[in-house]
Amino acid sequence: MTEPVALLTMRGIVKTFPGVRALDGVDLDVAVGEVHCLLGQNGAGKSTLIKVLGGAHRPDAGSIVLDGAEVSFATPHAADGAGIATIHQELDLVPGLSVAENVVLGHEPARFGFTRPRDAEELARALLRRLGHPEIPPRRELGRLSAAGQQVVGMARALARDARLIVMDEPSAVLDPEEVRNLFRVIRELTAEGVSVVYISHRLEEIRAIGDRVTVLKDGRTVARNLPAATTPTADVIRLMTGRSIEYVFPSRAAPEDSGVVLEVEALSRTGEFADVSFTVRAGEVVGLAGLVGSGRSEILETVFGARRATAGTVRVRGTQLRRGSVPAAVRAGMGLCPEERKSQGLLMGEPVYRNVSLPVLSRFARGGFLRRDAELDAASAVTAQLDVRPADATRGTATLSGGNQQKVVLARWLLRGCDVLLLDEPTRGVDVGARSEIYALVRRLAGQGVAVVLVSSEVPEVLGLADRVLVVREGRVVHTSASDELDEGRVLDLVMEGEARV
Repeated sequence: MTEPVALLTMRGIVKTFPGVRALDGVDLDVAVGEVHCLLGQNGAGKSTLIKVLGGAHRPDAGSIVLDGAEVSFATPHAADGAGIATIHQELDLVPGLSVAENVVLGHEPARFGFTRPRDAEELARALLRRLGHPEIPPRRELGRLSAAGQQVVGMARALARDARLIVMDEPSAVLDPEEVRNLFRVIRELTAEGVSVVYISHRLEEIRAIGDRVTVLKDGRTVARNLPAATTPTADVIRLMTGRSIEYVFPSRAAPEDSGVVLEVEALSRTGEFADVSFTVRAGEVVGLAGLVGSGRSEILETVFGARRATAGTVRVRGTQLRRGSVPAAVRAGMGLCPEERKSQGLLMGEPVYRNVSLPVLSRFARGGFLRRDAELDAASAVTAQLDVRPADATRGTATLSGGNQQKVVLARWLLRGCDVLLLDEPTRGVDVGARSEIYALVRRLAGQGVAVVLVSSEVPEVLGLADRVLVVREGRVVHTSASDELDEGRVLDLVMEGEARV
């Protein structure tokens, strides 16, 4: 068998931050024209490693060899100039600029010192067409696009750099199944042209579909290198990532009780987003919303919570009607929301973990107009310990945590607050298999304690596995409602793709 031609070799990479050794001698090999999958639990060191590769962090030790020559990148611009492009999970795009301006940002086409906006628009248009999204206008402001649309722009920006190595961090997290297939088509075209891709995903089924080789990190160390993606058993990969076996089973459901209705949503509408949505949730029940990205699922949850103002309809918690567009009213009524975009919608990234957790209940820790920081810290530390937030230090800056641990911080907030109704929008996005099973168990435990849960997820098996009842949403309308055990994944996809209301 011919040995693959190496493009990138990283050896013995070490990176230490105050109080934590994030990378402890990591090795990574990427061949020319391959898709190399980088796996590991949240906090395993994946993000730190790609930041070292991308010039955002300087390693404390180790070497990086690119095309046979040792390199050192002092800045992201230097890595970019060497042909390394990174599409981060949390996109580094500028909402106030147009699509075209984001695509060429930092590499604007110019002549005689003057930028050429028309050339930028033509380049963006060609790249969007290549990505299978010619419908995205290059002149549209980026902030007006959906999360999936912004992800596409992020990929176009990487392609505009004429990169030799593209790092994709959870690129499919906000994409529907058809968009994932299109993403894989683009990746295969890139690798056929000799471009290498480092692909990071917690969706292990994607690794087998698109990957060539796999490297696994655990606790800042490389525990497996260059495994064949197509033939390595999933159970082996999970064992390497977690140090234990994790079965892909959902927690058992208790027999449904004839409990009272906690949440009532009646004829809820928001012009241009969704219309005439009605459902109820009983104490201890998990209701799932299934549908494609852009179908209105997230908008429904945010409107129920008051983050968006409804144009019609009512929301009641235990019989009390909530004021439209009022988050404080929803929180006072005992409602909590874990939003889809945790960094921009759910967390104060500049604050420590304990402050993010205590935010809805700060009054508990106030005395004489002053906050009792010790009591606040103790309460937050106790609840983050329940969720195994890593590192186990509630004074640590929230921005320093991995994506999955940031998600746990959002969940910890509502555990401390205590909720009658918990709205979960993509609760396991970017979360590793170990933490995912913990979140599944938490959802069922909360339901067992009588919390009414509404769950949105792009992963149909997750909705079917966790929910007692499922609402299928298409183009802003509920087209089907039934018990989860009356549906399977094929039936749900059939309903959301065809769009015919069948009950």
